[in-house]
Amino acid sequence: MKRRDFIQKAGVAAAVSSLPLGVGASILTQKRNKIYNVGIIGYGDRGSGLHHVMNGMPEKFNIRGIAEVLPFRAEPAAKKYPQIPVYQDYRRILDDREIDTVVVSTPLNSHFEHAKAVLEAGKNLYLEKTMLFTLEEIRTFQDLVGKYPNQIIQVGHQYRYSPLYFKVKEYIQKGWLGKITQVSARWDRNNSWRRPVPSPEFERQVNWRMYKEYSGGLVAELLSHQMDFINWAFDTVPDQIFGTGGIDYFQDGRETFDNVQVTLRYNKAGMVGNFGATCGNQYEGYAFKIKGSEGTISLLTNDGIFYPEPEKKAKLQEVDGVSGATPITWIANKSGIKLVDQPTKDGSIYALEDFYRCLEEKAEPLCNVTNAGNTAKLVALANQSVYGGGIKTWKS
Repeated sequence: MKRRDFIQKAGVAAAVSSLPLGVGASILTQKRNKIYNVGIIGYGDRGSGLHHVMNGMPEKFNIRGIAEVLPFRAEPAAKKYPQIPVYQDYRRILDDREIDTVVVSTPLNSHFEHAKAVLEAGKNLYLEKTMLFTLEEIRTFQDLVGKYPNQIIQVGHQYRYSPLYFKVKEYIQKGWLGKITQVSARWDRNNSWRRPVPSPEFERQVNWRMYKEYSGGLVAELLSHQMDFINWAFDTVPDQIFGTGGIDYFQDGRETFDNVQVTLRYNKAGMVGNFGATCGNQYEGYAFKIKGSEGTISLLTNDGIFYPEPEKKAKLQEVDGVSGATPITWIANKSGIKLVDQPTKDGSIYALEDFYRCLEEKAEPLCNVTNAGNTAKLVALANQSVYGGGIKTWKS
């Protein structure tokens, strides 16, 4: 390949936008006027966290109501925000005609009930991940949304909206990694994942992630983010799903496993994905590697590096050193190329910015009922394998 052609093909960072494709540009260039009145159903860590993010966007969102069944969460919220009604019954949120948009951030087994009720009340919906719990719920909900074409429904896989992850997707699409054959993803910790409870009767409501009745465990709560990104970046779903695991460290009455591994085979892509999580070791923490014949991308939640294979690295160093035509930012020892100059912001900020864009433009969100539904289906199949054994086959 001629050096000029290589430069034109490359562009590395120049060819890759620092903003997500199609995301954010209209927010930056157009004046917005409408402020959406929001109700939040479920006020645990995620619901209160999204409230905090929305408070940083006062020209876009105004929180008008909170629904929370646990008194030790509802009462502090009422004291902190005396101007906002706090209800125990979520239907009070849906009955409020001033509220046009609802955030659902309840335990996974409640998502279907609450999401369905929001749609039937005629309101827009921001539904936390994982979208839904069971395969039957996913099919039913995907059929249901066709009856509500004027309502915007976004699912909260927030990393999908980060400029860093858009850049990774473009690296993949432009062939910078060559032929990708392996994905290796982990999300590890060295703690019990258990929350303190004020009284034993609240154990299952607070620590719902520990119980199969409510939760998809580590696969749903952590690994679904990385699985979702691979589905989206490659526009694919796996053909075979195999999982295993156990309660291998914390013998504390939990039902969902504290140590899991899921292997996915993507036949069309010619790729294997390995996704694992443990509560018994924190060394790797969040680790996400995409491996191709010409390079590897290593990702954190808000930062990333492209490590070219030796031949690719030599070409990139020649272009960078001789012509200066590519704005490559090498890390200190020149073993890899930084994907972003500065770590990105909390992914929820990008996700809610684009949710606002979709509300204003009546546009389908990037993380929508179809593709987030595929991720929820994958999580359900993976957990069937993790807890029941055997290889599961994807069926549309």
